[in-house]
Amino acid sequence: MKLTRRFTLAAVMALGLITGATAPVTAQETINMIAIDGYPARAMWVKEFSGFFIPRVNEELAKTGNYSINWQEAYGGQIVKPRGVLEGIKLGLGDIGIVTTIFHNSALPSQGISAVTPFVSADARIVAKAVDEIAKEFPQMAKELADENQVYLATGVVLDTYQMFSKTPIKSLADLEGKKVAGAGYNLRYLEGINGAAGVRGGLPNFYNMVQTGVTDAAMLWPEAAKTFKIAEVAPYMLKADLGAVNSKTVTVNADVWAKLPQEVKDILQSVAVEYRDHIASVAMDRAAASLKAYTDGGGTVVEMSADERQSWADSMPNIAVDWAKKLDGAGAPGSEMLIAYMNKLKAAGETPLRDWAAELN
Repeated sequence: MKLTRRFTLAAVMALGLITGATAPVTAQETINMIAIDGYPARAMWVKEFSGFFIPRVNEELAKTGNYSINWQEAYGGQIVKPRGVLEGIKLGLGDIGIVTTIFHNSALPSQGISAVTPFVSADARIVAKAVDEIAKEFPQMAKELADENQVYLATGVVLDTYQMFSKTPIKSLADLEGKKVAGAGYNLRYLEGINGAAGVRGGLPNFYNMVQTGVTDAAMLWPEAAKTFKIAEVAPYMLKADLGAVNSKTVTVNADVWAKLPQEVKDILQSVAVEYRDHIASVAMDRAAASLKAYTDGGGTVVEMSADERQSWADSMPNIAVDWAKKLDGAGAPGSEMLIAYMNKLKAAGETPLRDWAAELN
């Protein structure tokens, strides 16, 4: 009996040795990635990148176990400031990050497509999907980022709609006359049809001080940001004009880093970026009402602009969308085609524009 047991044990050990010798040896590869944004971790899209995007990538990678990512997260000026993400990823200071595209109208002009079409949609989910579809159908957006040594993953819409926050009550276009208004990019052109109104370029973290110190009388931002940055303390009046949702964020990867990534990792980053796109758009919409309540609880007062005044505002503006499209056309890019396609997508999604910005191109 003892002999039999010894023989069996020996056979099992031998089989194990043979199996070990012939089975393929696999080891998980760890990839180091630095994620950057110049905005602080409390900014909604940064918080969700850290709390949603990264865990989802890790979760998908774990399904095969072939690769893992060792993440280093650097936000809020640790590596770059808000305007420095594009250059930071270009130079390899970060491997992946969230570019605030509205700061880079010259380098990334096609990213302005929703910013030049106000008064069309206040639904972040619809705008995010439409912009991302345009990016997939027209190579222009990817080309612009490729020129900056980056690979486009997905767009992001983090605001349900731009509103106007001011020191004094604003109800009409007349109340905006002569006012200085902080904005971040193309939205400064919304003021061009208003007598004496002037846009002052700034970044979201600076809006509080700009209004507080009198550099501006008002600022264009959205309720969730107003809550996060305590805007009610310096701008206690919000004009609910529903100027529209805007794609202002794009997830990109350094092109040199991308070229070295395994295809499995590339596929996961791309698919999760689309999930992140839809996730932050939904978060923006879900938080809109609560953020508005937090603004009023913090001392803010909401004044709703009448339908006639909103229409007058839309009609007063030069056609900044066609200006944008023709400038792209002149550079050899399909700006007019992109604008027509984008407006058609919004209308197909059920949106009714106060102004059809592409009408004169059809």
